[in-house]
Amino acid sequence: MELWFKELHDAASGITFKIKEYLYSGKSPFQKIDVFEVETYGRVLVLDGMVMLTERDEFIYHEMICHPALRVVHPDPEKILIIGGGDGGTVREVMKYSEVKKVTLVEIDKEVVEVSKRYLHNISGALLDPRLEIRFEDGVHFVKHSEDKFDIILLDTSDPVGPAVSLYRKEFYENCKNRLAQNGILVTQAESPWAQLTTLKNLLSEIKGLFHKTTLYLSHIPTYPGGIWAFLMMGENYDINKIQRPLPPGTKYYNDDVHIGMTALPQYLKEALDGNY
Repeated sequence: MELWFKELHDAASGITFKIKEYLYSGKSPFQKIDVFEVETYGRVLVLDGMVMLTERDEFIYHEMICHPALRVVHPDPEKILIIGGGDGGTVREVMKYSEVKKVTLVEIDKEVVEVSKRYLHNISGALLDPRLEIRFEDGVHFVKHSEDKFDIILLDTSDPVGPAVSLYRKEFYENCKNRLAQNGILVTQAESPWAQLTTLKNLLSEIKGLFHKTTLYLSHIPTYPGGIWAFLMMGENYDINKIQRPLPPGTKYYNDDVHIGMTALPQYLKEALDGNY
């Protein structure tokens, strides 16, 4: 008997995987968690029926949410805050920089971290780095009540469904801004400009005027809706093209050419965002 996984991206299309081996299925206080292995993309992490990552292409997302800010934009990234990202992939990329002195990971679901440690070793290894502090709490609450300041904040958040809707509201971004140190940079994943354009437009509307500079950039991620993903970089005073430090070894997607071209927007997206970006 063949076992297949299916995720719909809209009412009539999506992505499917033929499952080779089911490794884990459970339910935390927050969501359903599944890990299985497929022949073409390796191990797959699924939360509430939505693909979060696959071993084959996760490096693209994690490199692109991290390296543009840490490598190029920020002059001295010592203290980093990551909200979400309990799988450890973003932590892994951040830890490639010797300049980083402390990383705070705020993840609401402890079970995601534990499952990732157990089944996703190539992704979660940096969760044991001594520079890392993990706090199991709501990211919205953390940025609202914390008094710490961070050089870079990376929002490795889930889709705007249920409680996560608050992660896409102006108040949350105002509180994130208050947590930034001088020259601080905020980067967030911003969904698929092809399959979730309305979400991207709503987010741009929420943050409009909040930061002096906002930069939208894109990357190709095969297993995400539409195969293309958006990121937003925000701050008061940065130069997106000013290289601050060498490229760390081991990147498989991000490089100088990708950095130069990542802010080029296709015409359909320019037209769709007219007046919002």
